[in-house]
Amino acid sequence: MSASTPDHELMDLLDRVARREEPALKLLYDQTAARLYGLALRIVGNREWAEDVLQESFLGIWRNAGAYRASLSPPLAWMGLLVRSRALDFLRRRRAERLHLQVAIDDLAEIDALTQEQMAPGPQQGAEASEQAAALHQCLQRLEQAQRQVVSLAYLRDLSHSELASTLKLPLGTVKTWMRRSLEQLRKCMARHV
Repeated sequence: MSASTPDHELMDLLDRVARREEPALKLLYDQTAARLYGLALRIVGNREWAEDVLQESFLGIWRNAGAYRASLSPPLAWMGLLVRSRALDFLRRRRAERLHLQVAIDDLAEIDALTQEQMAPGPQQGAEASEQAAALHQCLQRLEQAQRQVVSLAYLRDLSHSELASTLKLPLGTVKTWMRRSLEQLRKCMARHV
């Protein structure tokens, strides 16, 4: 943010954003994004994550600008609080994902402890796994090639949305939309095979 941008200008921009004036959001972004990104980066500790947090924060500013009250806090403090909240939510989601993966790894360790005899799949389980793999392959083939590539990279290389956007040279919003639509298509397709 430019040091010469007084609070009253930011308040005016927030008022205009509350009236859904897109140029005002762009101006607000241009004047505050650097400082808000710095805050997000200090909290999450990763540049790509901070970019995601900043994007989510500006969506939040767009949606909630009407709730800003100048009598309660300066505009940059209000936006900073929103960024901080989004960053902490992001870290909580990442922690929950890691805990979920850790539980899965612990479960695998317990499974490995079982004897081979107990673990040997029967003919029926083998046939079901084969059918599910074939169904998944068919469902993946129904996706457009670009969407299939996004889903494959996300799951096979464990790439985040930001990493996918960077790797594929696509806008982050496009990657997120493709992932959401592709997963929904796969879910519907697989439901028919169950």
